[in-house]
Amino acid sequence: MLCPAFYDSVCKITNFYEGNEVHKVSKHILKNGLTVLLKEVHSAPIISWWMLYRVGSRNEPTGLTGASHWVEHMLFKGTEKYPPRLLDRLIDRQGGTWNAQTFFDYTAYYATMPADQIDLPLEIEVDRMINAKFLPEDVESERTVIISERQGSENSPLFWLGEEINAAAFRVHGYHHEIIGDLHDLQTMTRDDLYQHYRNHYMPNNAIAVAVGAFDTETMLSRITELYEGVPAGTPPKPFMRPEPPQSGERRVKVERPGTTAFYEMAYHAPAGNDPDWFKLAVLDSVLTGPSGLGGGSIDNKSSRIYQALVKTELAASVSGSLIPTVDPYLYTISASVRQGRSIDDLENALEMEIDRIRQERISEAELYKAKKQARALFAYSTESVTSQAFWLAFCENFADYRWFEEYVQRLEAVTADEVLEVAQRYLRPQNRVIGTFIPLAMDTPTAIVEENHAYA
Repeated sequence: MLCPAFYDSVCKITNFYEGNEVHKVSKHILKNGLTVLLKEVHSAPIISWWMLYRVGSRNEPTGLTGASHWVEHMLFKGTEKYPPRLLDRLIDRQGGTWNAQTFFDYTAYYATMPADQIDLPLEIEVDRMINAKFLPEDVESERTVIISERQGSENSPLFWLGEEINAAAFRVHGYHHEIIGDLHDLQTMTRDDLYQHYRNHYMPNNAIAVAVGAFDTETMLSRITELYEGVPAGTPPKPFMRPEPPQSGERRVKVERPGTTAFYEMAYHAPAGNDPDWFKLAVLDSVLTGPSGLGGGSIDNKSSRIYQALVKTELAASVSGSLIPTVDPYLYTISASVRQGRSIDDLENALEMEIDRIRQERISEAELYKAKKQARALFAYSTESVTSQAFWLAFCENFADYRWFEEYVQRLEAVTADEVLEVAQRYLRPQNRVIGTFIPLAMDTPTAIVEENHAYA
């Protein structure tokens, strides 16, 4: 389908196959700079609508950590046109679902609706792009909610360990802090701080809109243009972003808190999602720990090397890997829960042997084939619904472009065993990693630190 000239939009159309059907993704740039991606999927009478803003915790300076997540909460507090309690009732009444999410690199809002009701979320998003209130009483009520949310996360040893590892791995870059923010900033940020963050970043030329589902592309584009093109473009934001200097030696962190299980993590600096090395590391990850979950689904990892080395030998109760495509270089993390009665040192020695092995020996073609097959399967599970497809189109357009999603399997298939060896040697170096351990203290251990850290209210 051709894009009508009167839309004054840039349009690229590519083929995307699902089974025997050919679906087309079309890309359009409205006059105010809003990027629009549309994909027809007529398997069910539903549509998923996403609005992603190119701002996340990565862009927050000290003093404003957690601002992006807090702004996300504030956009559910309503506008003059759509008071807060009305929004939920309207979506529920029409049989839809809606929510939002904040990540290092973005803040996104979405609704999945019966196809004939999609106009409601289209109108909601354009309204709250510019008309969110940020009433002082709402800011204060959400301060309590968000601090409680952080407290809830602190019930997990892996939250504390992850926070320490990121702080050690990123001393300069915004990936240093947790998405939810530092407690002090959550206690001291003002209404004006949050509103200014909103006004600096919420504008059409800093946003990506995506619709996937049962619609006609020309009709959908016409309606989006009618609703959104009148919103003025803002001054392009200058995001806060400081490059992380190269790490020059292994770093170690230790967390000691009440708990029942010891945890061990080995985090290596890894390339950004648009770096060709990312796909090579994805195959390596599949060999070592089983494929990372890209947005949902799961694959049995019992045949992976590290499962065999740590879980089968009863050094660990579980193992996992994490490799996330990000705007800037992030981390490849290998995690293990230490089995009761076993030593962290023994676990580390066994893990080191597997890391050394994959850095020194080329993996077999059979192992390469299995790793690709598992990664393909997990990707398929993660992208079955129109909601997940819309998410992935928006997500990939943010750090690369939407074709990253479409070409995922093809680029994965192109990885060779020699390239896996090459990235293992390049990235899995001791000088390029942070090692973190969580040491459980007895649950009844009286520590002033624990008391202070939980006296948030």
